[in-house]
Amino acid sequence: MMDCSRAGTYINELKHKEDELAISYLPAVKAMAFRLKERLPSSIDFCDLAAIGTEELVKLARRYDIKQNDSFWGYAKTRVYGAMLDYLRSLDMVSRSNRKLIKMIDKAITAYLGEHENEPSNEELALILDESEVKVNEARIASEIYAVMPIDEQLSLASEGNTLEKIEKENLIEVIEKVLEHYSEREQMIIQLYYFEELSLKEISQVLDITESRISQIHKALLKKIRDCLGENNG
Repeated sequence: MMDCSRAGTYINELKHKEDELAISYLPAVKAMAFRLKERLPSSIDFCDLAAIGTEELVKLARRYDIKQNDSFWGYAKTRVYGAMLDYLRSLDMVSRSNRKLIKMIDKAITAYLGEHENEPSNEELALILDESEVKVNEARIASEIYAVMPIDEQLSLASEGNTLEKIEKENLIEVIEKVLEHYSEREQMIIQLYYFEELSLKEISQVLDITESRISQIHKALLKKIRDCLGENNG
């Protein structure tokens, strides 16, 4: 039978080995944080995202069982990314009043783009909407952060009803794919690149040769189409 001192030594050695496993995947965590940061406003710190991801990685490494899953990163990457999203959710930036303002901003930007072919500044939006520039800036930051959330959360955020409660979450992607069949190849490509390939708006802009502002507006319009179609299918 192992005595307490030897057991303690064994546990310490095991933790050291598990921490080495985590350390070997730190570059992957930093790359994930960097890609996510690219899709977020400047107010969100890359170091905070990387720290959250690293903390989760170490926790996962210390309870990883190779007998249950022979690929540590395959087991860990979804959970690490989820921890980063949880951190963004915890910032609690979208109040009820902000949600209303976000919708007003989206409409104002769409109208402005139609006239000027470029996106208005926060100062210009504040004048158009008769709101303070500070409130406009906060609402736009919140909107940008929620744009990186899973699509079901974005739909819930913007929905006035309980559409998503009528749909099994695991079937949502299948429903969305069916909805997208009715739209143009370019619209489908934007959703594919943004949600499934996790490209930033800048990267999508380079791929499709469209301005980032225009891609942002197409993306938001598509979310509205999807919400409307989901509502019709479950009305």
